[in-house]
Amino acid sequence: MLLPKNNMPRWVIIVIDLFISAVALAFAYLMRFDLKTNSELIRVEWLILSKSIILFFGIKFVVYYFFKVHKGLVRHTSTEDLKRILSANLTCTGFFFGFGLIRYFYFDGYFLFPTTVLIVEFLAACMLMLIGRFTVKLLYLETKKNKFSDSRVLIYGAGISGLMTKRTIEKDPTSNFQLVGFLDDNKKLSGTILEGVTIFNTNKLAKLVEEEGVDTIILAIQDPLEENRKNLVDFCFENGITVQKVPSATSWVNGEFSTKQLKKIKIEDLLGRSVIKLNNDKIANELTNQVVLVTGAAGSIGSGMVRQILNFNPEKIILLDSAESALYDFTNELQAENRALPIEIVIGDVRNADRMNHVFKTFKPSYVLHAAAYKHVPLMEENPSEAILTNIFGTKNLADLAIKYGVVKFVMISTDKAVNPTNVMGASKRIAEMYVQKMNEKGQTKFVTTRFGNVLGSNGSVIPLFQRQIENGGPITLTDERITRFFMTIPEACQLVLEASAIGKGGEIFVFDMGESVKIIDLAKNMIKLSGLELGKDIEIKVTGLRPGEKLYEELLANDELTLPTHHPKILIAKTKSIDDEEISKINALIELFAKQENTAIVSKMKEIVPEFKSNNSVFEILDKR
Repeated sequence: MLLPKNNMPRWVIIVIDLFISAVALAFAYLMRFDLKTNSELIRVEWLILSKSIILFFGIKFVVYYFFKVHKGLVRHTSTEDLKRILSANLTCTGFFFGFGLIRYFYFDGYFLFPTTVLIVEFLAACMLMLIGRFTVKLLYLETKKNKFSDSRVLIYGAGISGLMTKRTIEKDPTSNFQLVGFLDDNKKLSGTILEGVTIFNTNKLAKLVEEEGVDTIILAIQDPLEENRKNLVDFCFENGITVQKVPSATSWVNGEFSTKQLKKIKIEDLLGRSVIKLNNDKIANELTNQVVLVTGAAGSIGSGMVRQILNFNPEKIILLDSAESALYDFTNELQAENRALPIEIVIGDVRNADRMNHVFKTFKPSYVLHAAAYKHVPLMEENPSEAILTNIFGTKNLADLAIKYGVVKFVMISTDKAVNPTNVMGASKRIAEMYVQKMNEKGQTKFVTTRFGNVLGSNGSVIPLFQRQIENGGPITLTDERITRFFMTIPEACQLVLEASAIGKGGEIFVFDMGESVKIIDLAKNMIKLSGLELGKDIEIKVTGLRPGEKLYEELLANDELTLPTHHPKILIAKTKSIDDEEISKINALIELFAKQENTAIVSKMKEIVPEFKSNNSVFEILDKR
């Protein structure tokens, strides 16, 4: 044992510091006489010094005690301890100089200590006290270091975050990491050394894995170039290397980072593109001190929007949903986060015109964010009348009321499945888009639409399904090996909706550049790897065949649609054909068909309104052959 297990008594530290001060004073006198002394010189200097020595130790003791120099844990010496030591010794030197002037002018004509002695003593005392503390700290870290480190680690990123990660690993006695080096994309840093650790260029990764036995990589760069990160993660997956990442500083516990906070990468980190960040200032200008109605508020997108809107200080948010339990749970979550809650909870159905009229009349919202909808393709294929009632009639109710009550902006959330639809759900959303666009011509309300792809982690999405299947031991069910989808995260989806509410001038359909589409089978394989399992050994993938109405791939634009740029390179405006009154009449006629509950008649009318609606793998394909 190099150090005792228990903390050293405070009085011992004070005694040691006073002893160090005495050594520093002696050293200062030796330096003053160039290390050349004799008995006579010592005798003369001692006669002068003897009258000051008690005051010297008295001032040192009082000042050290006042600055709490002895309070810091020596084995955990930090920059704060450094500040205290420097401040305390500087204060002592100031007192010595002041009392020296008093002695010189009012007593025997001698200073307490020569000026050169004061300067050298200050420097020597600071240096010796710090050397002592850091020596103890190094011995402590060496003693506590895990001698059985079984994980050889590279830190990706040699910046501030990487350096903090390195220090955290080194000071954590419970860590089983053995640091091999830093990994960085900057070729100019290759071969340099940072706090004793070598920085390697990323192209050396394969060599390091082979020669150094690297088995773990920690992603310490908060916003790396997406292509570089993707290539790195793909290499790690292919070679069985564990990948962890440092969380953002906002999630550190009490502002400090520990190795326990290292996280495995999520499937969201494998999107293959940079996360989109939008203009919060514009959103704030629109929503601050406004009454905002959010339909479908308990759903994935609705609840995400509510959380973000709360950051913009609205006057009130109306949380509208027909799902009582889900809305109750969401409200409790918000309250548990101790957030200011300028909210009003409303249980209601967008299909109930009277109930919706009462909501608009009572709260008079300035902004409506419409997220309520039926979205499951197979279920709507079997229940077309419900898709009509909720997705079309529900949207019509809200749009008509928005005009009646002078809503400033109405933002409808649509889907890429509305583009060249192959199923009832997608067609119903396209018809709702058409109605909203036409209503933009009817009053002062500005109607805009947002259209995006699948949302990672949302209710009913493929990610939670695959996760449950993995947890249950499999198999993972996949409808077709060729199927691809566009993906975005819940925060991105919510920000896109809010951005549309800020920049929309009315009549636009905003589409999102979501990068390359992702093969669902690759998504499943990556999720298996992220779970630490092996495909074919621990879990299987089973192909079940396309479901009714399901596409192999999704589109964000129809064949006859063009795009216009916006202020943001990732957000485009789809230019769609204009909607005439005849089509609105057809939409009203479609809604009236709900009463008859005749699925074939309903879908036939939908195809008349949306000519590009061609059913796929569905009983309604027969209607396309007429």
